[in-house]
Amino acid sequence: MGHAHDHSHAGIAEDRRRLTAAFAITAAIVVAQVVGAIVTGSLALLVDTAHLLTDAGGLGLALFAAHLSLRPPSPRRTWGFRRAEVLAALAQAAVLLAVGIFVVVEAVRRFADPPEIPSTALVVFGAVGLTGNIAALLVLAGRRSASFNLRAAFLEVLNDALGSLAVIVAAVVIATTGWQRADTVAALAIGALIVPRALRLLHETSSVLLESTPPGLDLEEVRAHLMGVEHVRSVHDVHASLIATGLPTLSAHVVVDADCFTDGHAGRILDELQECVATHFAVSVEHSTFQVEPHTHPEHEHPTHD
Repeated sequence: MGHAHDHSHAGIAEDRRRLTAAFAITAAIVVAQVVGAIVTGSLALLVDTAHLLTDAGGLGLALFAAHLSLRPPSPRRTWGFRRAEVLAALAQAAVLLAVGIFVVVEAVRRFADPPEIPSTALVVFGAVGLTGNIAALLVLAGRRSASFNLRAAFLEVLNDALGSLAVIVAAVVIATTGWQRADTVAALAIGALIVPRALRLLHETSSVLLESTPPGLDLEEVRAHLMGVEHVRSVHDVHASLIATGLPTLSAHVVVDADCFTDGHAGRILDELQECVATHFAVSVEHSTFQVEPHTHPEHEHPTHD
């Protein structure tokens, strides 16, 4: 269906190539901005550098996760290392949140006693950062929706670009008005970009790890469709979760007429159930497991839930 993602090995390999390029660009910008933060003493540039350093580490984690995702499944890890991308994105979100909190605390402290900032040097280093971030954005843009990793990386670089733009604006304000607190305001603006994004990414990755129902998949709607299959009497113990980007799974117990196991209907019913969840919903579920039971079986089971 329309919302399925490319999670083949070819897609993951392409993700890895793009992440490698973005990581190299970001690492080069970090080096340049570290020098700039030392030379200028700018809080905005320091915060943007810390943000960028965190993102470089995040891109490194994402790159490592993309490499792990190419490893095949094994008897011990039946899904391989597909969930490594979720763990990498979760780590990025946690570190970004810590950086965002530091930004706010340090900016408030500096408001009382703003240091002198050389505006010319600040605008130069801000422009270097913005140019590099735009290059990294162009590398990632084509696959930004392909996985949690690519989406997290794209958003990180986008926010880095906005942070560099804030640094440039602060430098222009200082140069034209002499208002040194513009640097602190820019740092707060960068913090305001970081915190909501970190919280959103934490929520999304935590939902995957908690095996919440994949976004866009309504289990009541799924149950109703399954009940519409001929000979199905009831559906219970319906579970759905997301292993990794583009890899939703679903399982359910389906009670059918007992005669279906003697007249050959059971196999056809299973085919219809799997086709139903793979084609009828916004989220295409190609990995589905159904326990097809005769209507006399539930009396031998433990109490079930919906």
